Amino acid sequence: MKFKKSLGQNFLSDIELLKSIVNEGDIIKDDIIVEIGPGTGNLTNEILKKKPKKLIVIEKDNDLSKLLIKKFDKKIDIINKDILKCYDNFNYERPIIVYGNLPYNISTKILSSFIKLDNLDRYFKKFIFIFQKEVADRIVAKENTKNYGRLSILTSWKTKCEKILDIDPRYFKPKPKVWSSLIVITPKSKVEYIKNPKNLEHVTNIFFNQKRKMIKRAMKQLFNDYEAVSKNLRLNLNLRPQNISKQKYIEICKVYEDLN
Repeated sequence: MKFKKSLGQNFLSDIELLKSIVNEGDIIKDDIIVEIGPGTGNLTNEILKKKPKKLIVIEKDNDLSKLLIKKFDKKIDIINKDILKCYDNFNYERPIIVYGNLPYNISTKILSSFIKLDNLDRYFKKFIFIFQKEVADRIVAKENTKNYGRLSILTSWKTKCEKILDIDPRYFKPKPKVWSSLIVITPKSKVEYIKNPKNLEHVTNIFFNQKRKMIKRAMKQLFNDYEAVSKNLRLNLNLRPQNISKQKYIEICKVYEDLN
């Protein structure tokens, strides 16, 4: 078959690696599984061997959807849609496990869309996602490191993330030019309340668009009385964005919401 570069199609084929990925889900017989972008069904096949209660696959490509129907018939349910238009489809009777070898070009958009859903832990047990390694390193980054930024702050707000392994390009077909990484993302049961996730995105955008500058400049953009706000938050205005903890960004966001 022809691979569609526009859809970011790079499929895993190594059986042992596929088995390792599936095992990260700790699937039991009552589990409902969703797989994003199953492609030719290599990971799908390994998931089915675990005998979950139900497997739903979301595949945008019409040709691949037909191939999957032919290959698996009634063993799976197929949603032939763009994942970015499917976020109303996840209201099942129990928290689900989501697998995805995510297209590089929309992977962060997919992740952030999940993070911004309400009651994440009610609907999702865990996410087992493959990202471009560069993106994965940003997701799991700690403060005071070069990869720390908006994505790690947003993701850590509602979830715990663990990078499991890096994946050599040779395990994919067609072979990408970059390494990938497998990450397991688990929703937290207790999450700090923010009125609107877009406010956290806005706050972190302001800071990290000027990541080499001291945070005084970002605080002045967000708050009229920035010095008083900084004092109340015990913020050193001489620090840079990568020096501020994830918890502190949540606190800044809450103050921003209260004043706007």
